[in-house]
This record gives sequence, structure tokens and C-alpha cells, in this order.
Amino acid sequence: MRSRTVFIALAVLLSAPALIADTLVLTNGRRVQGELVGVSGREIEFEERSGSSRRTLRVRREDIDRIEFESNDRFGDRDRSSTRDRDDSPFGAQRGLRERQVNVSAREAWTDTGVEVRGGQQISFRADGEVRWGPNRRDGAGGERNSPRNVARPLPDRPAAALIGRVGENGDPFFIGDDQSALRMRGSGRLYLGINDDFFGDNTGSLRVVVSY
Repeated sequence: MRSRTVFIALAVLLSAPALIADTLVLTNGRRVQGELVGVSGREIEFEERSGSSRRTLRVRREDIDRIEFESNDRFGDRDRSSTRDRDDSPFGAQRGLRERQVNVSAREAWTDTGVEVRGGQQISFRADGEVRWGPNRRDGAGGERNSPRNVARPLPDRPAAALIGRVGENGDPFFIGDDQSALRMRGSGRLYLGINDDFFGDNTGSLRVVVSY
């Protein structure tokens, strides 16, 4: 009777592809379908989906064999070429998360990453490149050292030209810089990246940012 119940439950899960993005495969062979939420310490957070029911699971990394991502997900064909399972990195370095590379132009206030995030999700950023944002002013993602306060910038007390982000078109900006540690998102929506500057007309260059989510 129990085996029949499990079979019926799996059939229901597989019959609802519109709600399914990821498959969590455990070392005991169990497959859980839903969506990866984030990484917290030695655990991952995974939202299990069954019909209209949803629940968040916290699973130890050592109990996970792999995470499979559906290729025809909500981001469409553009995301398919830039999203991959990070099997080549150790699990301690957030193995199994999606990655997307984004070119953040110094001439644009905000760049749409194409990534949808949720409140509480942990996102990490790796950036290289250089932006030129004024005469003799060239900086990487960390921004200008000993930068003076400028109330016109999105983050007045943070280094000028540093990498920053926001969630949603009207979301509050947050600082990223060159720190690669994971940041917990405070809201849900589309993720945007930019540089901490107040005038973009004389800027050149860009930052190449890899977003792990």
C-alpha cells in the first residue's frame, strides 16, 4: 500500500512540469522536485513542490548526490546557455548552484541580470574588470579607496564606482563590492546590478560579474 502511495505521489509531481524547475537527488536515491532556494552553512534550502502544496526542506550537503536543473525553465533559451550545474567545484563552494555571467556597463545606472530572486535566498558574486568613471579614476568592483561621502550616489557612504545591486526596479540598493561571500536577499523580484556612481555620461569600461544563485 505504501509503495502504491509513493508511486501516485511521484506521478502527480511529474504531471505538473509548469511548477517544476529543479530536481534534488539524494544519496539514498530519493528525487525531490521543486526549486533550489539557497545555501546556508552545511545545508541547502530546497522548496519541494507537489501540486499546489509547497514546503521548504533543509538538507545536509553530505546527503545530496546532485541537483538537476530543467533546461526549459522560466528564463527560456537565453538562460539555457549561461546556466549550468557547478559540478567542477567542491560542494563547499556552493556546488550545484546556477551561474549567470552579466556584463555591467559603467555607462548604465542599472543592468538587468535576468535572474529572479526570492527573499531569504543567498546569492554570491564574482567580479572582474575595470570601470573608468572620471579623470584618472579607474577602479574594479571594490570601488574607490578612501572614497568621500556623496549624497547623490545610490549608496552615499560606500566606495564610489563599486559594484552594487538591487531587487526590483524600485528596490533599495545594497553593496556588493569585491566580496565573494553569499548575500541574503531581503526581497523578491528581478536582480539588477550597477556601479555606485551619480553621473554616467563620462564613464567607460565594465565589470564582468558571475552571479551564483
